[in-house]
Formats: sequence, structure tokens, C-alpha cells
Amino acid sequence: MIDITNITEDQAKQQLEYLAKEIEKADIAYYQNDEPYLDDASYDRLRRLNDALEAKFPHLIRDDSPSKRVGAMVKSEFKKVELSVPMLSLADIFSEGELKDFIAGIKRFLNSSEDITFTSEPKMDGLSFSALYQNGIFVRGSTRGDGRIGEDITDNLKAIKGFPLFLNNKVPEIFEVRGEVFMSKKDFLALNQKNEAEHKKTFANPRNAAAGSLRQLDARITRERNLSFLVYTWGEVSEIRWKSQVEFLDYVKTLGFPVNPYNKVCRNDTELLESFESLMENRADLPYDIDGIVYKVNDLELQKRLGFLTRTPRWAIAHKFPAEQAITRLNNIRIQVGRTGALTPVADLEPINVGGVLVSHATLHNEDEIKRKDIRIGDMVVIQRAGDVIPQIVSVLTEKRTEMLPEFQFPTVCPECGAHAIREEDEAVRRCTGGLSCPAQAVERLKHFISREAFNIEGLGDKVIEDFYKEGIVKTPYDIFTLEERNRPADLFSNTPALNLENREGWGIKSVRKLFEAINKSKKISLQKFIYALGIRLVGTATAYLIAKHYHSFENFMNAMIAQDLQLLISIDGIGAAMAQDIVEFFKEQHNLEIIRNLLTVVSIEEFEGIANTSSEIFGKTLVFTGTLTTLTRSEAKSKALAFGAKVSGSVSTNTDYVVAGENAGSKLTKAQELGIKIISEEEFNQMTAQV
Repeated sequence: MIDITNITEDQAKQQLEYLAKEIEKADIAYYQNDEPYLDDASYDRLRRLNDALEAKFPHLIRDDSPSKRVGAMVKSEFKKVELSVPMLSLADIFSEGELKDFIAGIKRFLNSSEDITFTSEPKMDGLSFSALYQNGIFVRGSTRGDGRIGEDITDNLKAIKGFPLFLNNKVPEIFEVRGEVFMSKKDFLALNQKNEAEHKKTFANPRNAAAGSLRQLDARITRERNLSFLVYTWGEVSEIRWKSQVEFLDYVKTLGFPVNPYNKVCRNDTELLESFESLMENRADLPYDIDGIVYKVNDLELQKRLGFLTRTPRWAIAHKFPAEQAITRLNNIRIQVGRTGALTPVADLEPINVGGVLVSHATLHNEDEIKRKDIRIGDMVVIQRAGDVIPQIVSVLTEKRTEMLPEFQFPTVCPECGAHAIREEDEAVRRCTGGLSCPAQAVERLKHFISREAFNIEGLGDKVIEDFYKEGIVKTPYDIFTLEERNRPADLFSNTPALNLENREGWGIKSVRKLFEAINKSKKISLQKFIYALGIRLVGTATAYLIAKHYHSFENFMNAMIAQDLQLLISIDGIGAAMAQDIVEFFKEQHNLEIIRNLLTVVSIEEFEGIANTSSEIFGKTLVFTGTLTTLTRSEAKSKALAFGAKVSGSVSTNTDYVVAGENAGSKLTKAQELGIKIISEEEFNQMTAQV
């Protein structure tokens, strides 16, 4: 939160204006559209900053202040419902100290030093509702809306399984109950899986799913979703027959309304905190999401004496869980293989809500992290999520281990292809050596293979490659060069069925012909581009150029690597021992050699011809590229510079001869200006390399 200690009145006024608009926008996204763009922690920080500024500058409180409203106005598509008793929200606290201040404030207001009995109730993370009964018959359902005007969801509540439509005739003539509609974690995950399979909208968390399911203009959609509900308070009632919160909950249970089984009676702040900590530790085992606990003064007469503030009751408050951390169970550790072959351990968790998002996975980084934190399958763990950062395991609650859990054994072979998974000295990551033949790496490797700096095949974009791979049309780079042959009528070659690419959606004879022309054109390729296209770890365009320059032909290079001749490779300026070992390991794998040998039957690799123009201005010079280039990719620009015998550096120093400045150049340009280094534009660089 911003420190407001020294804030001026003018600054406070500007902040309050910004907060009013930003919180209103967030409320509309959350309450009306069921698509929040702020996580709970970020939203809470805005509200607390607004409250702090208003407390310091009460004369600056705006008419549209968030402190004067609840929720958001109803959507125009829904019929409006005017609530005779407003549905107010609760103030939030986040610490033990704030809880003690809350209790002390109540005692001061009542002028009493006696302990006060509270109820402790899990704060459901769903959508608030109101249900009105007249003479025991359900007549109207509403959302909270802005607290006074809600949305008519009568038919939607009727569609929820088990929702009481008739009560016994002993209930008060007017009887309005209020509660929360929610979706269980299990049903949420099933709904998202179903929607994903049907290419429909998925939800970020169960709260959004519940709200989106309940606030449907077509109640049949609500009926299809597995929604649940709980009752926790009342609204308009013609005759109150209970003297406390506990008595009310017992009363509605007899009428057939479900109430939360984890509700407790607490007689002091110690018991309230014990209730909070117990529920926070065990929330992962709950079948639904909660984001805190609600404390209410139990005695109804005391509630009446305490009354209300502007938009919150003085006798109740919500104690929110820490938004970025939660405790849950680690169900499994599985190994993901990334596009570069890195084996990354991923934690499969019992789903838990952290910062407004249902988290079921977390990164474990690497095998050293697992050992250092002694993470074992079955452990209770503390997870943390900050903003959009991937959740991670902070610590293990080893005291919660009820049995001896075995240590996790990190694999030494790739779980996807069975190739060796090696860990180089001084590296934390273990990597698959399968390369192009590894299914986990295949799609990204194929995208790399056809990129501009490699084979540069127009018409084979990322989406096409992904689709072709999924359908089994292209599994290896070699398959790209047999597309035209396989697209001919089946009876003209072997028994392979024709692909009929012309019949694909969005394709046609012309686009297929263009694709084949691009593939055929790419069959002749320079040595450095071919080496780069193989996707050998750490081998970028600059390194590929250096290798081509020293070996002259691919045959020379491959034979040296198969023979594991590292002497020349390591002697090349810019190639260290670790990179050389990666290159050799790539050629050790037989499946990589098989792919290369297949490619050599369909492509022609030009021998390295040396430097085209030694008289160029940049021959022997050191260049640094900075900013965004518009006509070249950064890799293409580096390759061009190297082709003229220039050296390319990543940082500016007194040894730099030229800085090529693109758009939005930053600190490198500034440093070059300070050192008096010659700065040239992308256009000037292209003119210098126009002969190549």
C-alpha cells in the first residue's frame, strides 16, 4: 500500500478520484460480468487505501466513493428487484491485531469489559442471494446487486437442485433468507474440462463459474450446472423468532436449508483465532472455496444496539485469509519436458484458491529445490502466488507428516522419449538429449526448424505446424519435405492415403501450391542456417555461423561430432566447453542422426563460401544491436554482420565500434553516446551489408 503519511491534500484528492473510478470498474467486472481482472489481494489494497485516505481527509470523501456503495448496479438484461432490507457488505481485517481492535471497538461502543460471544462462519467464495417466501411459498430470488437493487434470479434459484420451493406453514408470513450460491471444486474442474473440450469459455475459479451459471437469462443453463447453496442470515421477516445467530441457523436447518457445518461459537478472541487458523490449515480439504471467516456478535439484542456504519454492520467483520499464500496437499510430482528439453518438476496439488484463482499446480523449479525443501508426495505444503506469477511451494509442513514418505527420485531419462536426461556441471537443470525426436519438444522444434533464420518456409505458420503435428501429418522435419508427394492421389504412390490439403478449412488449390513452392525453394540452404535449424541447445545464429566458418561443410562438421572431436570445436572463439559438450551430446543420440540422415536425402546444404566482402566498413569491427529492428529480426541482423567478418557483442564498451540503433533504443544507446561510439541506423546497416 502507498505510504500516505506525507501525502498532500491535492495528491489525496487525485488518488481518491482514481480509486473511485478504478474500484467501480473492478466492481462491474466482478459483480456484473463475472470476469474480474484484479485478484483479491490487489482489489483489497485499493479498498484499504481508499479507506485510509478518507479517514485522513474526511472532507474529501466523494459522492461516488466506494465506501458509500456495495457491489455494482444490476445488468440491464435482468429485471430489477428492490430489496426492502439492504444487503450490505462486510468490512475486512487481515491480522490478529485488527481482530483485537475490532473486539475492543465493540466493547467501547457497548461500554462493557465483559467477553462477548461470537459466531465464526466460513466465508464462502460464491454469489450472494436473497430468497423471499410468502406464507411458506418461494416467490422471489435476487442477487445482491448494489445492495439495494438486485437482479431477479427467481427461476435460476428454482433450477438449483434441492432449493426449497415450499416451507411449512409455521414460518413467518414474510420470510427472507440470504446466503451464498457456490460451485464445488470438483464440479468446477469438470465444467472447465467439458467447456475446453467443446471450445467454450472456461472460468478462472469456482466463484466466477457459480456467478456465471446463476446469472443466466436462460435458467436451463443454470439447471445443467451443479450449483450448491448455503444460508447464513435473514433479510425482511414479519416475525423474528430467534434471539441469536446460532438460534437462526438452527431454525433454518429445521426448514430444510443447508448451513455450513464448520460454523462455531467462540467466546473470546483466542477462540476466534483458533477457529481461523484451524480453518486456514484445513481449507484444502473442503470441497468448496472459502476466502476467510466471518465473525458475528451472536446475541441479536447486542447486534441491534451496535447497529450499522455507512455500508457495513458494526457487529460483524470478515477475517480474510492471506491472499498470496495457502496450505494444501501435494498429491503428485510429475516431470514436464519443455521445448529446450529441460525437465521441470511440477507439483499437482489439491485445488486451493489463492488470490482469487483456483490453483492445482505449482512449479518446483528443479531437483535441487525438491531436495533442499525436502518436498515429498503426500506432504502438506505452503504455496504462494503473487500477481500472475506461476504458483510455487514456499515450504513444507513437516510436522504434518503422519507417516514416512519416501524421498522423490528425479528421473535420469526423459519421461517422453526415453533418451538420456543429463545434468551438466554447474547447472541446476537436467535436460533431455532426444532433441527433434522427443515428442515433448517436437512442436516447438518444428516451429524453430521453419523459422525465418532457419528454413524460412512461408505458409507453415505456428498454428499450421501445431495442427499438422496433432493430426500426424508432420512429426519430424523430414515429413515437411514429403507433403507434396503425400498429397497426390493415393493410387500413384505406395499405400499411403492422400492428404487432400486443398480440402482443409481455409485452404485451397492456390494456397497449397504456394506452400509446396516455398518448401521446394527451401530445400537449398546455407550451412549456417541448416546448423541453426537443427535446434541444438545454445546454438544460435551467431554460433551456427562460427561453426560453418570453421568446418566449411556439414559432412566435416557431423563426422567430427560423431567422432567426438572437441579440439577444433573448443578452439573456436565464442564456443566454450559446456556448449561444445551440448553439441556432441546431440550427435550421440541415434534418433537425431536418423533425422539428419533423412533430411540429407531431400535437402541440399551449401558449403560455407567464406566472407563475401572483406572491404566492408564493418569487417573486423565489433557491433552492438539495440532497440527494435523493423526490417530484420535480431538473429538475421547478427548473421548479416557475421557474414561480413564483424563481431557481435551484447554489451557496449570501449571496444565497440558501431552501435546499430533501432526503435525505442535504451541504455545501450545512452552509453554509446557517452563513450562517443559511432551510432548507425538500421537503414545504414542494411546499406553496409547490401552486397550479401
